[in-house]
Amino acid sequence: MKKILFISFVLFIVLSLQAQQLPFRLEELTAPDFVKAVEKSAKTCIIPIGVFEKHGPHLPLGTDLYTAREFAIRAAEKEYTVVFPWYYFSQINEAKHQPGTIAYSPELIWKALQETLDELARNGFEKIIIVNGHGGNNAFLNFFGMAQLSEHRSYSLYVFQPKDDPEVARKAEEMTQHDPYNAHAGNEESSVIKAIVPDLVHLERAGQQSGIDQNRLKNLPYVYTGIWWYASYPNHYGGDGTKANAKAGELLINSTVDQLVIMIQAVKKDEAVPALQKQFFDGSENPLKTKQ
Repeated sequence: MKKILFISFVLFIVLSLQAQQLPFRLEELTAPDFVKAVEKSAKTCIIPIGVFEKHGPHLPLGTDLYTAREFAIRAAEKEYTVVFPWYYFSQINEAKHQPGTIAYSPELIWKALQETLDELARNGFEKIIIVNGHGGNNAFLNFFGMAQLSEHRSYSLYVFQPKDDPEVARKAEEMTQHDPYNAHAGNEESSVIKAIVPDLVHLERAGQQSGIDQNRLKNLPYVYTGIWWYASYPNHYGGDGTKANAKAGELLINSTVDQLVIMIQAVKKDEAVPALQKQFFDGSENPLKTKQ
């Protein structure tokens, strides 16, 4: 009897471990496991979005890709969610003057992202989270998110928007240095990449170019123009990454991942956005019936 109980216990442990080991990276799933993953994730998928662009003279072109997917993977390890592969069809026209930039047309990046969402929805996902690692995508993603209301969708789209923690930033700065610009490939981003792919970071090169804001549009108050980034940071480098380190990077990463885990948990439970979308789409078919 004891032997049977022991065998049953071992089988239970093995089956439990197998259940826990269901991959969350989409590319690692078999087709049968994909079906299980959709259910285990509560029909939730993360698309980590980055781009190929210069990050000063010292960080890899894929910095934003590494960052976005690292956030997604670490969060999925804590709260099971299917993670899409590296996604790099992004807005990066402002860096076309720099070597290594892959800048697709506005039409292509829009269509590629929309069709990716449509395909994920066709495969059963009802909630899709975008984790963006590239600041140049912010305006694009905000507009893209609003444009989801242009027609009926079978899914809900959520864009992760983490907040800076002043205490974490202070601790990271104590480990590194104060960086008054810290906009792109600066102290914080260099520290994050130093923690993720240290062998691809060349801090000895970080001082070879200037990351100081050139402020070449200072005589144009109350103006937005697409050339603003180039006017400030023509080297596509904003800040000073010379004293970055992995320990500071880990602090920054963990702060963001903690926020992402909380977001994923909330999104999985969310009933408000899907319900409001249905109400909105139903009303948009006949606006004259909307109560005034």
